[in-house]
Amino acid sequence: MTPDVALILGIDGLANGAVYLLAGLGLVLIFSVTRVVFVPFGDVAAFAALSLAAFETGRVPPTIGLVLVLTALALLTEIGSLVRRGESARIPKALLGWGVLPLVPCLLAWLASRPGVPAPVHIAVTVLLVVPIAPLLSRIVFQPIADASVLVLLIVSLALHFLLSGLGLLFFGPEGSRTQPLASGSLPLGDGFTVSGQVILMVASAIVLSGLFFLVFERTVAGKALRATAVNRVGARLVGIRPARTALLAYGCASLLAGLIGVLIAPVTTMYYDSGFIIGLKAFVAAIIGGLVSYPMTAIGALAVGVVESFASFWSGALKDVIVFSLLIPVLMLRSFVSVHAEEEEEEVDQ
Repeated sequence: MTPDVALILGIDGLANGAVYLLAGLGLVLIFSVTRVVFVPFGDVAAFAALSLAAFETGRVPPTIGLVLVLTALALLTEIGSLVRRGESARIPKALLGWGVLPLVPCLLAWLASRPGVPAPVHIAVTVLLVVPIAPLLSRIVFQPIADASVLVLLIVSLALHFLLSGLGLLFFGPEGSRTQPLASGSLPLGDGFTVSGQVILMVASAIVLSGLFFLVFERTVAGKALRATAVNRVGARLVGIRPARTALLAYGCASLLAGLIGVLIAPVTTMYYDSGFIIGLKAFVAAIIGGLVSYPMTAIGALAVGVVESFASFWSGALKDVIVFSLLIPVLMLRSFVSVHAEEEEEEVDQ
């Protein structure tokens, strides 16, 4: 391997790592607030990429149909819950929150599918269109079992991924799609070596969004509420923070990140209805490196995953995923050695 090849692979790894960084932040955010390993995160990103491709070909994004189905299910779930609790007076508010608001991006997407709409509008509407997906899934699937164990939530999340893959096949079909580059041109680095504008855009977007992510958590009331819920759910409830609302906010922020990821990766790889699973899985490796709690360590883990994947693809394209996922073994072993293990006290049960 020559230095030039190593430099190319390193830059490609940073671009991949930027995507995994954003996805890892979304996974850690949801897990810290709700204890859910949100496996379908990558599916939301894939739906965003396919929606943008639909706009470029002059079609109405099939994501509209998916959002409509999820909206109907979430609305029925919320109304049923209110009726069981004897709070029928809150049904009009539920109709607005779970029935009307998710349809606004659908209307915007339908209007944006007409000819002559500029590309920046398509990008913005694409991101908005997928934002309701994760909160709707949360209301339908995870909120009713919010007090279940982490293992049960993980199993349900995995099953939800396969369900979304089937819905993706139903709405989008088996064909793959790739969009036009979001940034043209390149940056020369000397000796005839250049970096494409798309790669620069991906890395810059990761840096900017990570900075905004930090500011939201440190400077806003909503960010502090998310942090409080992540640290102590019971304590947050005692001071007036509703975990259900913070969970909804966490899912919405993660869905926004997934939409941005889909827009960024759509020009660099052909996306299919099930392409999101591998993205989410590699982001999960980065999140595991961060212990599913540390955002800085997740960011470092994401960059490490991207660089390792890039160099592994050079050595053996068939084994690159195996090499990336093998990173979990030393990380888990190290965490097992350094973690403090406490023996559970056995409780005597009087017969």
